[in-house]
Amino acid sequence: MRPPLIEAVPNFSEGRDTARITRIVRRVEETPGIEVLDLHSDPDHHRSVLTLWGPPGPVVEAMMELARACVEEIDLNQHQGVHPRIGALDVVPLIPVRGITRRELVQPALELARRLAEELSLPVYLYADLAQSEGRRELAAIRRGGFEGLREKMRDPAWQPDFGPPTPHPTSGATCVGVRGYLVAYNLYLATSDLAVAREIAARIRSRDGGPPGVKALGFALPTAGAVQVSMNLTEPERTTPLMVRRLVEELAEQFGTRVTHGELVGMVPAEVVEAMLRQSFADNFLAEKILDWRRWQEK
Repeated sequence: MRPPLIEAVPNFSEGRDTARITRIVRRVEETPGIEVLDLHSDPDHHRSVLTLWGPPGPVVEAMMELARACVEEIDLNQHQGVHPRIGALDVVPLIPVRGITRRELVQPALELARRLAEELSLPVYLYADLAQSEGRRELAAIRRGGFEGLREKMRDPAWQPDFGPPTPHPTSGATCVGVRGYLVAYNLYLATSDLAVAREIAARIRSRDGGPPGVKALGFALPTAGAVQVSMNLTEPERTTPLMVRRLVEELAEQFGTRVTHGELVGMVPAEVVEAMLRQSFADNFLAEKILDWRRWQEK
Protein backbone atom coordinates (compact mmCIF):
# COMPACT_ATOMS: atom_id res chain seq x y z
CA MET A 1 0.00 0.00 0.00
CA ARG A 2 1.34 3.42 -0.94
CA PRO A 3 1.88 5.86 1.98
CA PRO A 4 -0.42 8.87 2.47
CA LEU A 5 0.50 11.84 0.31
CA ILE A 6 -0.12 15.47 1.16
CA GLU A 7 0.64 18.75 -0.57
CA ALA A 8 2.00 21.89 1.07
CA VAL A 9 1.84 25.32 -0.57
CA PRO A 10 3.78 27.63 1.76
CA ASN A 11 4.04 31.34 0.94
CA PHE A 12 7.11 33.20 2.17
CA SER A 13 7.89 36.90 2.05
CA GLU A 14 10.76 37.11 -0.40
CA GLY A 15 10.24 37.56 -4.13
CA ARG A 16 13.19 39.66 -5.30
CA ASP A 17 16.53 38.32 -4.08
CA THR A 18 17.09 35.19 -6.16
CA ALA A 19 20.11 34.10 -4.13
CA ARG A 20 18.11 34.31 -0.92
CA ILE A 21 15.18 32.46 -2.46
CA THR A 22 17.55 29.72 -3.63
CA ARG A 23 19.04 29.33 -0.16
CA ILE A 24 15.60 29.12 1.43
CA VAL A 25 14.24 26.60 -1.05
CA ARG A 26 17.37 24.46 -0.87
CA ARG A 27 16.68 23.84 2.80
CA VAL A 28 13.35 22.33 1.80
CA GLU A 29 14.76 20.34 -1.11
CA GLU A 30 17.30 18.72 1.20
CA THR A 31 14.58 17.33 3.47
CA PRO A 32 14.34 13.54 2.92
CA GLY A 33 11.06 12.16 1.64
CA ILE A 34 9.61 15.22 -0.10
CA GLU A 35 9.54 16.47 -3.68
CA VAL A 36 9.46 20.14 -4.63
CA LEU A 37 7.03 20.54 -7.53
CA ASP A 38 6.94 24.27 -8.27
CA LEU A 39 8.30 27.66 -7.23
CA HIS A 40 6.68 30.96 -8.20
CA SER A 41 8.32 34.24 -7.16
CA ASP A 42 7.02 37.75 -7.85
CA PRO A 43 9.01 40.95 -7.20
CA ASP A 44 5.98 43.24 -6.86
CA HIS A 45 4.15 40.92 -4.50
CA HIS A 46 7.60 40.39 -2.89
CA ARG A 47 6.53 36.85 -2.21
CA SER A 48 7.29 33.28 -3.24
CA VAL A 49 4.88 30.37 -3.42
CA LEU A 50 6.42 26.93 -3.07
CA THR A 51 4.59 23.70 -3.90
CA LEU A 52 5.78 20.34 -2.60
CA TRP A 53 4.42 16.99 -1.56
CA GLY A 54 5.29 13.90 0.43
CA PRO A 55 4.04 11.85 3.39
CA PRO A 56 2.80 13.91 6.37
CA GLY A 57 5.90 13.41 8.55
CA PRO A 58 8.47 14.50 5.96
CA VAL A 59 6.28 17.44 4.91
CA VAL A 60 6.11 18.67 8.52
CA GLU A 61 9.92 18.41 8.74
CA ALA A 62 10.27 20.30 5.45
CA MET A 63 8.02 23.08 6.76
CA MET A 64 10.13 23.34 9.89
CA GLU A 65 13.26 23.70 7.75
CA LEU A 66 11.51 26.32 5.64
CA ALA A 67 10.48 28.23 8.77
CA ARG A 68 14.02 28.16 10.15
CA ALA A 69 15.38 29.46 6.85
CA CYS A 70 12.78 32.24 6.71
CA VAL A 71 13.55 33.34 10.27
CA GLU A 72 17.26 33.46 9.43
CA GLU A 73 16.94 35.14 6.03
CA ILE A 74 13.96 37.54 6.14
CA ASP A 75 13.42 40.71 8.17
CA LEU A 76 9.91 42.04 7.66
CA ASN A 77 10.97 45.42 9.04
CA GLN A 78 12.79 45.84 5.72
CA HIS A 79 10.04 44.33 3.57
CA GLN A 80 7.53 46.08 1.30
CA GLY A 81 5.29 44.38 -1.25
CA VAL A 82 1.78 44.75 -2.63
CA HIS A 83 0.51 41.44 -1.25
CA PRO A 84 -0.87 41.36 2.33
CA ARG A 85 1.37 39.48 4.80
CA ILE A 86 1.97 39.09 8.52
CA GLY A 87 4.89 36.70 8.47
CA ALA A 88 8.24 35.86 6.92
CA LEU A 89 6.75 32.40 6.53
CA ASP A 90 3.33 33.88 5.98
CA VAL A 91 1.08 30.89 5.47
CA VAL A 92 1.35 27.09 5.36
CA PRO A 93 -1.69 25.34 3.88
CA LEU A 94 -1.69 21.53 3.95
CA ILE A 95 -3.87 19.65 1.46
CA PRO A 96 -4.66 15.91 1.36
CA VAL A 97 -3.80 14.26 -1.96
CA ARG A 98 -3.95 10.48 -1.45
CA GLY A 99 -4.70 8.06 1.37
CA ILE A 100 -5.57 10.68 3.99
CA THR A 101 -8.60 12.85 4.69
CA ARG A 102 -8.74 16.48 5.72
CA ARG A 103 -9.87 15.35 9.18
CA GLU A 104 -6.90 12.99 9.48
CA LEU A 105 -4.54 15.76 8.39
CA VAL A 106 -5.57 17.96 11.33
CA GLN A 107 -3.24 16.23 13.80
CA PRO A 108 -0.02 16.60 11.72
CA ALA A 109 -0.97 20.23 11.04
CA LEU A 110 -1.45 20.95 14.74
CA GLU A 111 1.89 19.30 15.45
CA LEU A 112 3.51 21.65 12.92
CA ALA A 113 1.84 24.67 14.55
CA ARG A 114 3.00 23.59 18.00
CA ARG A 115 6.60 23.08 16.85
CA LEU A 116 6.73 26.44 15.04
CA ALA A 117 5.74 28.08 18.31
CA GLU A 118 7.93 26.06 20.64
CA GLU A 119 11.08 25.72 18.55
CA LEU A 120 11.10 29.09 16.76
CA SER A 121 9.02 31.32 19.07
CA LEU A 122 6.62 32.13 16.23
CA PRO A 123 3.03 33.10 17.02
CA VAL A 124 0.80 30.80 14.99
CA TYR A 125 -2.77 31.40 13.84
CA LEU A 126 -4.91 28.45 12.76
CA TYR A 127 -7.19 29.01 9.76
CA ALA A 128 -9.48 27.10 7.36
CA ASP A 129 -10.29 23.63 8.77
CA LEU A 130 -8.09 24.28 11.82
CA ALA A 131 -9.79 27.56 12.80
CA GLN A 132 -10.93 27.64 16.42
CA SER A 133 -13.56 30.29 15.67
CA GLU A 134 -15.52 31.28 12.58
CA GLY A 135 -13.83 34.70 12.52
CA ARG A 136 -10.45 33.06 11.87
CA ARG A 137 -11.40 30.76 9.00
CA GLU A 138 -10.37 33.32 6.37
CA LEU A 139 -6.77 34.41 5.88
CA ALA A 140 -7.90 37.92 4.98
CA ALA A 141 -9.25 38.49 8.49
CA ILE A 142 -6.04 37.27 10.14
CA ARG A 143 -3.83 39.30 7.81
CA ARG A 144 -5.83 42.51 8.16
CA GLY A 145 -3.47 45.25 9.36
CA GLY A 146 -0.39 43.44 8.07
CA PHE A 147 2.89 42.92 9.86
CA GLU A 148 3.03 46.62 10.71
CA GLY A 149 -0.25 46.46 12.65
CA LEU A 150 0.26 43.02 14.15
CA ARG A 151 1.59 44.12 17.54
CA GLU A 152 -1.39 46.35 18.17
CA LYS A 153 -3.81 43.74 16.84
CA MET A 154 -2.43 41.10 19.20
CA ARG A 155 -3.15 43.33 22.19
CA ASP A 156 -6.80 42.52 21.57
CA PRO A 157 -7.66 39.28 23.44
CA ALA A 158 -9.74 38.25 20.43
CA TRP A 159 -6.57 38.17 18.31
CA GLN A 160 -4.18 36.30 20.56
CA PRO A 161 -2.45 33.53 18.56
CA ASP A 162 -3.50 29.90 18.89
CA PHE A 163 0.10 28.86 19.63
CA GLY A 164 3.21 30.72 20.65
CA PRO A 165 4.03 34.06 22.26
CA PRO A 166 1.40 36.83 22.56
CA THR A 167 3.59 39.30 20.66
CA PRO A 168 4.99 39.15 17.11
CA HIS A 169 8.39 37.71 16.39
CA PRO A 170 10.55 40.86 16.00
CA THR A 171 11.62 40.10 12.41
CA SER A 172 9.35 37.25 11.30
CA GLY A 173 5.92 38.34 12.56
CA ALA A 174 3.52 35.41 12.76
CA THR A 175 2.61 32.36 10.69
CA CYS A 176 -0.78 30.95 9.61
CA VAL A 177 -1.24 27.18 9.41
CA GLY A 178 -4.30 25.55 7.89
CA VAL A 179 -5.80 22.44 6.35
CA ARG A 180 -7.92 22.94 3.24
CA GLY A 181 -8.90 21.46 -0.08
CA TYR A 182 -7.46 22.42 -3.44
CA LEU A 183 -7.59 25.99 -4.66
CA VAL A 184 -6.26 27.59 -7.81
CA ALA A 185 -4.26 30.82 -7.57
CA TYR A 186 -4.79 32.71 -10.80
CA ASN A 187 -3.78 36.22 -11.87
CA LEU A 188 -4.93 38.29 -14.84
CA TYR A 189 -2.99 41.30 -16.13
CA LEU A 190 -4.77 44.31 -17.61
CA ALA A 191 -3.58 46.68 -20.34
CA THR A 192 -3.89 49.72 -18.08
CA SER A 193 -2.00 51.28 -15.20
CA ASP A 194 -5.23 52.39 -13.50
CA LEU A 195 -5.36 50.56 -10.16
CA ALA A 196 -8.95 51.66 -9.61
CA VAL A 197 -10.01 49.55 -12.60
CA ALA A 198 -8.35 46.42 -11.25
CA ARG A 199 -9.88 46.97 -7.82
CA GLU A 200 -13.35 47.54 -9.24
CA ILE A 201 -13.17 44.39 -11.36
CA ALA A 202 -11.91 42.42 -8.33
CA ALA A 203 -14.84 43.70 -6.29
CA ARG A 204 -17.35 42.69 -8.97
CA ILE A 205 -16.09 39.10 -9.25
CA ARG A 206 -15.64 38.37 -5.51
CA SER A 207 -18.15 35.86 -4.17
CA ARG A 208 -18.86 37.91 -1.08
CA ASP A 209 -19.80 40.86 -3.30
CA GLY A 210 -22.12 38.86 -5.54
CA GLY A 211 -19.63 37.22 -7.88
CA PRO A 212 -19.38 33.53 -8.81
CA PRO A 213 -18.93 30.89 -6.07
CA GLY A 214 -15.51 30.45 -4.50
CA VAL A 215 -13.82 33.58 -5.88
CA LYS A 216 -11.54 35.74 -3.72
CA ALA A 217 -9.98 38.65 -5.58
CA LEU A 218 -7.85 41.75 -5.08
CA GLY A 219 -6.54 44.40 -7.45
CA PHE A 220 -2.83 45.22 -7.37
CA ALA A 221 -0.55 47.72 -9.07
CA LEU A 222 2.65 46.09 -10.34
CA PRO A 223 5.34 48.73 -10.94
CA THR A 224 7.89 46.19 -12.21
CA ALA A 225 5.45 44.89 -14.83
CA GLY A 226 4.08 48.37 -15.57
CA ALA A 227 0.55 47.03 -15.28
CA VAL A 228 -2.25 46.26 -12.88
CA GLN A 229 -3.42 42.81 -11.91
CA VAL A 230 -6.57 41.09 -10.76
CA SER A 231 -5.23 38.46 -8.35
CA MET A 232 -7.58 35.59 -7.48
CA ASN A 233 -7.87 32.51 -5.32
CA LEU A 234 -10.49 30.12 -6.66
CA THR A 235 -11.61 27.93 -3.77
CA GLU A 236 -14.15 25.94 -5.81
CA PRO A 237 -12.11 25.63 -9.02
CA GLU A 238 -14.07 22.77 -10.55
CA ARG A 239 -17.25 24.83 -10.18
CA THR A 240 -15.82 28.25 -11.01
CA THR A 241 -12.86 27.50 -13.25
CA PRO A 242 -10.03 29.82 -14.31
CA LEU A 243 -11.53 29.82 -17.79
CA MET A 244 -14.87 31.08 -16.44
CA VAL A 245 -13.31 33.92 -14.46
CA ARG A 246 -11.07 34.91 -17.35
CA ARG A 247 -14.10 35.28 -19.59
CA LEU A 248 -15.84 37.33 -16.92
CA VAL A 249 -12.84 39.60 -16.33
CA GLU A 250 -12.44 40.07 -20.09
CA GLU A 251 -16.05 41.26 -20.31
CA LEU A 252 -15.60 43.66 -17.39
CA ALA A 253 -12.27 44.95 -18.71
CA GLU A 254 -13.93 45.80 -22.02
CA GLN A 255 -16.54 47.84 -20.13
CA PHE A 256 -13.68 49.87 -18.61
CA GLY A 257 -12.02 50.40 -21.97
CA THR A 258 -9.15 48.00 -21.43
CA ARG A 259 -8.36 44.31 -21.98
CA VAL A 260 -6.69 41.28 -20.42
CA THR A 261 -3.16 40.94 -21.75
CA HIS A 262 -2.31 37.58 -20.21
CA GLY A 263 -3.02 35.19 -17.37
CA GLU A 264 -0.72 33.62 -14.83
CA LEU A 265 -1.13 30.39 -12.86
CA VAL A 266 0.57 30.38 -9.46
CA GLY A 267 1.51 26.89 -8.30
CA MET A 268 -0.20 23.72 -9.46
CA VAL A 269 -3.68 22.92 -10.72
CA PRO A 270 -5.57 19.62 -10.21
CA ALA A 271 -6.37 17.55 -13.29
CA GLU A 272 -10.07 17.77 -12.45
CA VAL A 273 -9.95 21.53 -13.01
CA VAL A 274 -8.24 21.13 -16.39
CA GLU A 275 -10.89 18.55 -17.29
CA ALA A 276 -13.68 20.97 -16.31
CA MET A 277 -12.16 23.75 -18.42
CA LEU A 278 -11.79 21.49 -21.44
CA ARG A 279 -15.45 20.51 -21.14
CA GLN A 280 -16.33 24.21 -21.08
CA SER A 281 -14.10 24.88 -24.07
CA PHE A 282 -14.96 22.31 -26.69
CA ALA A 283 -16.44 18.99 -25.57
CA ASP A 284 -19.21 18.38 -23.08
CA ASN A 285 -18.19 14.73 -22.80
CA PHE A 286 -14.52 15.44 -22.19
CA LEU A 287 -12.73 13.28 -19.60
CA ALA A 288 -9.07 13.33 -18.59
CA GLU A 289 -8.82 9.74 -19.87
CA LYS A 290 -9.26 11.14 -23.39
CA ILE A 291 -5.75 12.63 -23.14
CA LEU A 292 -3.36 10.09 -24.62
CA ASP A 293 -0.50 11.02 -22.31
CA TRP A 294 -2.81 10.85 -19.29
CA ARG A 295 -3.46 7.17 -20.06
CA ARG A 296 0.26 6.56 -20.50
CA TRP A 297 1.03 8.16 -17.11
CA GLN A 298 -1.64 6.02 -15.42
CA GLU A 299 0.00 2.87 -16.78
CA LYS A 300 3.45 3.74 -15.42
